[in-house]
Amino acid sequence: MTKMILNADVKLGKISKHIYGHFAEHLGRCIYGGIWVGEDSEIPNTGGIRNDVIDALRQIKIPVLRWPGGCFADEYHWQDGIGPREQRPRMINTHWGGVVENNHFGTHEFMLLCELTGAEPYICGNVGSGTVYEMQQWIEYITFDGDSPMARLRWETGRDEPWKLTYFGVGNENWGCGGHMRPEYYADLFRRYATYVRNFGGNRIYKIACGSNGGDLRWTEVLMREAGRMMNGLSLHYYTVPHTWSKKGSATVFDHSEWFVTLKKALAIDDLIARHSKIMDHYDPQGRVGMIVDEWGTWYDPEPGTNPGFLYQQNTIRDALVAGITFNIFHKHCNRVHMANIAQTVNVLQAILLTEGDKLVKTPTYHVFDMYKVHQDAEAVELVCESGRYQYGEESVPQVTASASRNQAGQIHISLCNLDPEHEAEVNCDLRGMEAGRVTGTALTANAMNAHNTFDQPELVKPQPFDQAVIRGQTLTVKLPPMSVAVLCLE
Repeated sequence: MTKMILNADVKLGKISKHIYGHFAEHLGRCIYGGIWVGEDSEIPNTGGIRNDVIDALRQIKIPVLRWPGGCFADEYHWQDGIGPREQRPRMINTHWGGVVENNHFGTHEFMLLCELTGAEPYICGNVGSGTVYEMQQWIEYITFDGDSPMARLRWETGRDEPWKLTYFGVGNENWGCGGHMRPEYYADLFRRYATYVRNFGGNRIYKIACGSNGGDLRWTEVLMREAGRMMNGLSLHYYTVPHTWSKKGSATVFDHSEWFVTLKKALAIDDLIARHSKIMDHYDPQGRVGMIVDEWGTWYDPEPGTNPGFLYQQNTIRDALVAGITFNIFHKHCNRVHMANIAQTVNVLQAILLTEGDKLVKTPTYHVFDMYKVHQDAEAVELVCESGRYQYGEESVPQVTASASRNQAGQIHISLCNLDPEHEAEVNCDLRGMEAGRVTGTALTANAMNAHNTFDQPELVKPQPFDQAVIRGQTLTVKLPPMSVAVLCLE
């Protein structure tokens, strides 16, 4: 039995909609074939961007999109991606498969994608192989509203008005693929580069520094101490890998032990955020600097028969549980976590969408984003949860994770995850600080641990109306199916 107390009148902070952000890197078939097909394609498109992708992203109210990387960002030179497409120089994608890119998807195309989907752009600049001058010019090209060399170049390449750009990352994974730097060295570089990421006109840029790889607390310590006053956000990357980096495990062929260890590792981001937050609190007690978890998600071995450099993997109900668990944890830390970006949007890692020619599949992870969108910009409220245990062998984890929020209409939404793939979870929740007379819900579950959607069966795993929640007086009782994600609405 899981016992909970909902204190609906105890506010914990705003759940930033940007926690539900996304990440699209020039990697495998994420951009080319996944998002971009070109204006001459027979696949329905708007300005070369797939209409089915646009519609799917609008459905989940995508708040922010990170681009062009990832590791790709620190080898990307933005001027190669503007002007007539047939004249754009080609480049080798040295990080991801050694393929040659034609640069047809560049700044203008990315900003169009953001306009069509309603997402705010989050651009990651090149520190690893780029210059301060190049980064300064890119900001001027995008945002300057007067007459200048870069504004004139923008006019010449088809855009009179500047764009609105809120988020800008100064480098990516500079401890690794972005230059293998020491934190002291990168902190100095960030201070230098960020100086030239200027605000023009009414545009105000939220400057994001490259943060830690997982548990590297020293990186966070050095960055906050040496450069915290010059940043608005500090990133954190964490991937859920069932086994080792050299042998991660299959996305669809796994047993109960691999299910358990995957969810256990997903839960570990809670402690990771807490430890980095403690350091940030020391240097930034007012919470001005946001934690930006701009790469997260499951990472398995690539699907057999695919280019291993393309990181294409299937997406099962297990991934849906990882997403639900992670969002519940982000809600808990909403006063520090300002943004998160799942890796990645289409055809790469824990993708929300898969494409093949003119076909598109919404993965179980996509459906969790759709169900949880009710939390965007809502007020987190206190939900005390004493969960029953999900035991496997000699180890155990909480069977249920949960979070709750109140929206502007006064509705309370409770998100629940049952991690146990074999047993239902009985939940008993005391309702305090509110009068609720009605509960409705939606649930996502499956009849097998590796159930997933394919191009032949695109709706095998999808949300269904949920009627196993009942309110009697001030008590809410719920029976969660095994391996399920549910969202309830109390009003």
